[in-house]
Amino acid sequence: MEDTYKHKGLRKQLVEQIKKKGISNPAVLSAINKVPRHLFMDSSFLEFAYEDKPFPIGSGQTISQPYTVAVQTELLEIKKGDKILEVGTGSGYQACILMEMGARVYTIERQKNLYIKTKSLLASMNYKPKSISYGDGYKGLPAYAPFDKIIVTAGAPYTPDELIEQLKPGGYLVIPVGVDLQEMKRFIKLDKNNIKEENHGTFRFVPLLSNKADD
Repeated sequence: MEDTYKHKGLRKQLVEQIKKKGISNPAVLSAINKVPRHLFMDSSFLEFAYEDKPFPIGSGQTISQPYTVAVQTELLEIKKGDKILEVGTGSGYQACILMEMGARVYTIERQKNLYIKTKSLLASMNYKPKSISYGDGYKGLPAYAPFDKIIVTAGAPYTPDELIEQLKPGGYLVIPVGVDLQEMKRFIKLDKNNIKEENHGTFRFVPLLSNKADD
């Protein structure tokens, strides 16, 4: 599938929309302008790819609203070379935004069909995460820890202790917490025993599924 002048023009319009909603980080806006969102979506949704809305991607999951992606990405305060764990690979769109910003991305997905599909898609687009894993996101990826930043892209009923433990001192965890509606939280790990918690508005995500990977 191509990335046409029309698609590029629509991305510029999308960037203007999310700027008006308060996103100001130039690196975040630049990444959203570069990553071709339509390539992550089913062909039946292509005409809507650059609307600021979430859309289904199969397996009961969605590709997040671009504004939501931008909010979470901005809260991470990414520096080039940051080692980032993404819990919930989904379509792969968020991971590509992070990679465009120079992050080293480790991502995990519990829906097997999505894991297989997205791993293949990212390879075809020449986006190269450090790792794409299939498994339970609540447990993080201890084999690759510690991380500078962790982002959770599904609604969690609570904040998993394992994710806090896998953060470096000074690291950030951005996670939507709640059952129906979620509060976007940012946890800053000041040191091993002290965590600062911030709230950054209400959002709605598909649930973060626990216990085991989906066979």
